[in-house]
Amino acid sequence: MTDFSGLIEGYRRFKANGWKQQRERWTQLASGQNPRLMVIACSDSRVDPTIIFDTSPGEIFMVRNIANMVPPFETTAGRHGVSAALEFAVTQLEVPEIVVLGHQSCGGCAAALTRRFENAEKGQGGFIADWMSMLDEARDKVVAEHGHGEEAVRALEWEAVKVSIANLRTFPCVPIREQKGRLKIHGAYFAVADGILHLLDEETGAFSPA
Repeated sequence: MTDFSGLIEGYRRFKANGWKQQRERWTQLASGQNPRLMVIACSDSRVDPTIIFDTSPGEIFMVRNIANMVPPFETTAGRHGVSAALEFAVTQLEVPEIVVLGHQSCGGCAAALTRRFENAEKGQGGFIADWMSMLDEARDKVVAEHGHGEEAVRALEWEAVKVSIANLRTFPCVPIREQKGRLKIHGAYFAVADGILHLLDEETGAFSPA
């Protein structure tokens, strides 16, 4: 497994090869960015959008967090990292498309399903519990329909994508641009075991292979 020294070795390979091969592009990017996509993905080490979508530097504006969640629009005091990134992508970079990317074997969704960190202290799982409480309603729905098995985990992983998309639309800047045809939102799900990407049909609520 790669440790910090491995990262430095990787950087040196990149500087000697990848950076030189795309030197013109890096020169262009030095003056600013103009991505056409925002991707909201999980922090899981197995799910790197730049690898899954085979993109180059500067093509994706990305936010990664536990279970690829978007919180609802709130104006309470606090450090709203995801909200700030979304605001910047939509109102400043004016990205025309947003992708919410869920994935198989999501630890955050598993924790939401089992309520593993319920009542845990902050720093001992409490932050995770608070964050995953965004899925409480979806969790209850999934448990009522599927119980607690493997099928329930997959169902909640799909629901996480849908909840995040619904929360995206609570930000005033999002529906305004959707209505004007200036912004499109996509839901996707990556199955780690077989490498298949599934896309959400919002009309039916179903995911199907891309």
